Amino acid sequence: MIFDSYQNYYIEQLEKLISIPSPTGMCEEIISYMCGALDEMGLEYQRTNKGDIYFTLGGNGDPIMVVAHLDTLGAQVKEILSDGRLRIRPVGGLNPNNVEGENVIVHTKFDGDYEGTILIENASTHVNKEYNVVRTFEKNLEVVLDKHVSSREDAVGLGIRHGDMVSIEPRFRISSDGFIKSRFLDDKMGVALLMTFVKYVLDQKLPLKRKTYIAFSVFEEVLHGIGSGLPDDIVELLAIDMGCVGVGLDGDETKVSIIAGDSHGPYDHQILKELISLCEEKSITYAVDSYTGYVSDASAALHSGWDIRHAAFGPGVYASHSYERMNIEGAENAFLLLVAYLLASEGAL
Repeated sequence: MIFDSYQNYYIEQLEKLISIPSPTGMCEEIISYMCGALDEMGLEYQRTNKGDIYFTLGGNGDPIMVVAHLDTLGAQVKEILSDGRLRIRPVGGLNPNNVEGENVIVHTKFDGDYEGTILIENASTHVNKEYNVVRTFEKNLEVVLDKHVSSREDAVGLGIRHGDMVSIEPRFRISSDGFIKSRFLDDKMGVALLMTFVKYVLDQKLPLKRKTYIAFSVFEEVLHGIGSGLPDDIVELLAIDMGCVGVGLDGDETKVSIIAGDSHGPYDHQILKELISLCEEKSITYAVDSYTGYVSDASAALHSGWDIRHAAFGPGVYASHSYERMNIEGAENAFLLLVAYLLASEGAL
């Protein structure tokens, strides 16, 4: 299959992207990395005031933009407690039930980075007889810094201030049978997929069915994503984002999930049918699902007032917004659907 020759590139890019902290609002480093990667490919790109990156890959007529988002979940320092520990507020859908015990980095604005751990107050079970309480960011989860601090003044003396960003250790792993485990597969796996597709098109000098823009957004996790700064001529926006895996859904980690709708409503019906037909024609393993707790860049753009058709698909991801899991087969099937939908020919490898 055509993905085989690019699988190593995909995994290398995915691991590199995940290693770069990029909670929404702190994407400067990953933007710099992406610009460098595009420079190496010889591509001319544009930056929006908001920080999104986009470029024209080629093709003519009926312009489409394909987007994946660079930003991830994270947190901000909300309060510096009297003992020097930190209360945090979530950025995006960070869930208090699955972050306890995670290592983090507190990124100060001017004084460097400090490591720490998210723990419940009085975290020693041999001491705390009321350990099994509901975890909340507002009341009992805190960041314990890996520094000798015992007061608010100590933490402030390190340069820590309200509003400092907090990133979480992703714990990237590749396990047996092609499974990839990490935080922030949403949506670094989509970014890596688009980079792999772009490399494939450039390497093979392949023609596109239509004028195709590629974009990377930086505010998707807080729901306004690529809602501004789009090229005036686009008529369609396709988001490459995770497919959800869970009870009542047909998707799994080996399939490409075609998204029929999200919490903002149904996606374009004609595009949905075309994507399904391509999967059937090309023997691409797929699922179709409609999500109730989900918003993509595609629907964010539509709700920002853009007159576009909108669609979304991506590899299936289990345990979304937690310690996520995907499979390389899901990435391959999403890649094959991108090729079938966007290219005039599949090339020869």
